[in-house]
Amino acid sequence: MDNNKNFKQLLKDVQAIAFDVDGVLSTSSIPLAPGGEPMRVINTKDGYALHLAAKLNIPMAIITGGNTEAIRVRFEGLGLKEVHMGVKRKTECLRDFLRRYNADPAFTIYMGDDIPDYESMKSVGIPVCPADAAPEIKAVSLYVSPYAGGCGCVRDVVEQCLKAKGFWMNHNEAFGW
Repeated sequence: MDNNKNFKQLLKDVQAIAFDVDGVLSTSSIPLAPGGEPMRVINTKDGYALHLAAKLNIPMAIITGGNTEAIRVRFEGLGLKEVHMGVKRKTECLRDFLRRYNADPAFTIYMGDDIPDYESMKSVGIPVCPADAAPEIKAVSLYVSPYAGGCGCVRDVVEQCLKAKGFWMNHNEAFGW
């Protein structure tokens, strides 16, 4: 099976998107503040794509085991309504998110990078990952972005989705913040 072709064909029908944070929306190397709090590096181009998709009412969720208020502030500030932190079992949270938006898992993108994302990725029809994901995650991904976590992989996937739906550079919302 040509996974990349199958991935491209599914994008126009995407109903929801969910993301891990560490290793997806941030780099996998995370410096610690003097108090021990992780200080993540987040890609601004990923942020633009998320903000545009949120303005276009595409249901999106952040599902992370981390629990840092900066994550909530950043992603809620971009317009994401579903920011779930401190999640121990991501699949249950993902299932609840999809139920609230009446989204079909077969038409859902989940982007993860490591073993805690494995079950969630297996539960959706469009599992994707960054270039530097764990081998087990790459093996179950329909698409592996050429970009590493925190380095534009989210922009890559969201932009392709919005292009497939005819929203990239073709919608008034694209030209403002």
